Amino acid sequence: MKTYTGRIREVADEIREGDLNVAFTGAGVSTSSGIPDFRGEDGLWERYDPTAFMIERFRSDPASFWETLLEVRDEAFAEDPEPNPAHDALTRLHDGHIGAVVTQNVDGLHQESGIPEDDVVELHGNVERVVCEACGWRADADETVEGMDKLPPACGSCGDAVKPDTVLFGERLPEDALGKARQLAEKADVVLVAGSSLTVEPAASIPRIAERNGTTVVVVNFDPTPPSVSPDYEFNDDVTDLLPAIADEVMR
Repeated sequence: MKTYTGRIREVADEIREGDLNVAFTGAGVSTSSGIPDFRGEDGLWERYDPTAFMIERFRSDPASFWETLLEVRDEAFAEDPEPNPAHDALTRLHDGHIGAVVTQNVDGLHQESGIPEDDVVELHGNVERVVCEACGWRADADETVEGMDKLPPACGSCGDAVKPDTVLFGERLPEDALGKARQLAEKADVVLVAGSSLTVEPAASIPRIAERNGTTVVVVNFDPTPPSVSPDYEFNDDVTDLLPAIADEVMR
């Protein structure tokens, strides 16, 4: 990790002084837990056709859709991922310094690390759940899949095929989650972006909303931030090093 002592101290001061601080996390926070990136180099989309995960494919052939999905699930979660130091740092900061985490990730690791479910805004859903489009029934994904006799897994209420409770290609982000994320960005004193390339819309618009409202924007990500966002502080380094360092300084 590079030496950022002075800038980390400044960021820590901003976080301590803020009344409402929000973290915004992307795939870079999950990859250190062994979950492969979808879009990056050697990402899952280099081995699987993204069109196989269109909402229309699920609706037209749910059995085939689930067959492919289970292959991806087995690969992406083969190592039984657990929270890493970046997750743990955000959980420490949540105790009095970060009010909410807005995430593009679908793995549920923020909740597993100790952040209450009500304080995690999941923009793309959660792979650990399934949902029925017909009646809205939701259930644990593993329990539903393990208990099925054949594909696709069926709704425990109406019997229709269930889909993963994640945003598939061709679907819009859930309005309630996106609306809450935008409200948080408008009110936040500090938005701490971690592990996101800020290139996937509309989620990437959240830091820009914060900027327009005079919020301090801090970005921690290996890759440089695109020109559409002008953070007050930018650290192009490993989130598993930088976030613990920021948390340590905040708690000092």
